[in-house]
Amino acid sequence: MRNFERFIKEEEGMGTVEVVLIIVVLIALVAIFKDSIKKVVETILKKVSTNANKI
Repeated sequence: MRNFERFIKEEEGMGTVEVVLIIVVLIALVAIFKDSIKKVVETILKKVSTNANKI
């Protein structure tokens, strides 16, 4: 019983689990909105390119 209580109170590995979950969620969001993200990035790069030519 004491081992179980120690296991429940131990929070040493929680940081790693949280970071992995955040990474998984970010990857899922990128996969879902891949086309939208691509369009936004392309639009921004086109604007930067045209404005750089004006300088």
